[in-house]
This record gives sequence, structure tokens and C-alpha cells, in this order.
Amino acid sequence: MNLNIKTIGVKGLSKQFGQNQVLRGVDFDVSKGEVVVIMGPSGSGKTTLLRSLNFLETPDDGTVSVCGIEVECSGLQRPSRETQKRIREIRQRSAMVFQSFNLFPHMTALQNVMEGPISVKGVARAEATERATRLLDQVGLAAKSNEYPGRLSGGQKQRVAIARALAMEPEVILFDEPTSALDPALREDVLVVMRDLAKRGMTMLIVTHEVRFARDVADRVVFMDGGVVVENAPPQEFFSGTSSRVRQFLNLIET
Repeated sequence: MNLNIKTIGVKGLSKQFGQNQVLRGVDFDVSKGEVVVIMGPSGSGKTTLLRSLNFLETPDDGTVSVCGIEVECSGLQRPSRETQKRIREIRQRSAMVFQSFNLFPHMTALQNVMEGPISVKGVARAEATERATRLLDQVGLAAKSNEYPGRLSGGQKQRVAIARALAMEPEVILFDEPTSALDPALREDVLVVMRDLAKRGMTMLIVTHEVRFARDVADRVVFMDGGVVVENAPPQEFFSGTSSRVRQFLNLIET
């Protein structure tokens, strides 16, 4: 990783849904090649933070910078053309993997992985096919390329979703609880792929409760509670720390 190059920068990020203030001035950075895990109790703002980074949710205030592209978040209800352009650029240079896979059910695994490069980036079909085939092999699903999502297990669907994200050649991947919808027996297949991405130097921001993965792979663990960052530390410090809020949370998810 290169700590001098910031892939993600967040300053004073706020988001409110009705009377519920979900994010309360969040600040943090992710460096190029860094793997950062976000943990915290339900309702702490983890997913809203992640979705705000590619503007699937519209923040109310603060600043988001992704891959060197900065967006001032106040006034986004009526964004200027320049701001809209910057948001499109962020989406083209980042990718997101969802808890519920979000695959197109009428497309095969191969077609799902090909679709983004063809429709968004204008990649030629032959090149997109070669790229998708290579990526499905990378995630261990070369033999399933012509299967439809309905014939795949949850773990296989998530690995297709990761291949689909990689097909866009992103500089950073955002993972929103990628294993929480999976049976325990299927989680490890997905985590193996994510460990491989970490070894390859992919910048990743991951919302997860996978403690062992965070211990083994993360460069830092960010703990959120009540819409703010409570802890931000390397895993050895985070898991051996004395914060009562963190200890209570870890006791709950490890029992």
C-alpha cells in the first residue's frame, strides 16, 4: 500500500433520514492498496457511509474524495453539471459489491460480468468476453460461466458479483456485508477471493462482521457507533483494545 496516496477521503460527512441523523460528521481516509474493515452495531451508519461514497445515498453535508475526485456534498439535491460529472467519474473508477448480489437473473454468469464493460465503458464484445472469462476463472467459477443465477449457490453468486465489479477495472471496491446473506459453509469461498484481492493490492473498504478476516487481512479496522467513528486502528490494536463499546460489540458477534 502507499500511505501517501489517498484513494478515499471523507471529511465531515453527514446524512439524515427524516428525524434520524445517521451520519454525524464522519472523517476518515483510505490509502491506495489499503484494506479497511468497517464494523459496528446495526444502525451505526456503516452501510449509509459506504453508499454515500458512490452517491447511491445523497449526503447532506461534508466532502467525499474518491480516486482524487472531490465532491462537496452540501447542495447535492440540485447538483451542478460539474458535480454530476464528478459523481459519474467516481462511479466509473470504483465498484460496489452488495449483500444481496444484485445479479441480472436473465443473464448467465458470463453475461453478468460482461454487461458493465460493454454498456458503461463501451468495451468491444470480444474483449469483454475475454475479460469476463478470465475473471470468472480468477474467482473459481470458470465452469459456471453459462449458468444463470438461479442455478448458482449464494456463495457462487457473490463470487460472480465480485468478478462483475473487477470487470470494470476499478481502483477501489466497496463491499457491503458481502458474506452476511450466506450460510457459514459458503462464506469462506467468498473470503478466499477477497483475501486474494488484498494480496494483489486492491484498495478495499469492507463493511463486515467477519472478525477472523479483519484480524488476518485488514490494515485497519474502523468502528462506528451512533453515526460517528469511535475507533480507527490496526487490527492488533483494535482487537486488543479496552474500549467498552468495542468489547461489548465483539462479545455479541463472537458468541
